[in-house]
Amino acid sequence: MTVEIGIVVAVLGLVITYQAYQLNKTKEVKTDTQESAELKAELGYIRKGVDDIRIDIKTNERQLAAFGERITRVEESSKQAHKRLDNLEKEMSQIG
Repeated sequence: MTVEIGIVVAVLGLVITYQAYQLNKTKEVKTDTQESAELKAELGYIRKGVDDIRIDIKTNERQLAAFGERITRVEESSKQAHKRLDNLEKEMSQIG
């Protein structure tokens, strides 16, 4: 009779151990799923941030190109103004 009780206790121990394992396994799956969802959400935020940065960079590049054109025009204009001033100085030196 003591052998039968020992076998019953051993079988019950195995059943309880198996059920505890299954319970923890489902918790691990839920935790993994939750972590995966969080990672996907964070990646989405990062992707959106990178897209926003790209848009800002393109806008800045366009502005720099426009500034480059304006600087070229201003340099040409100042060069012409200097020529006119040089001509005026020559005329003033010839008169005076």
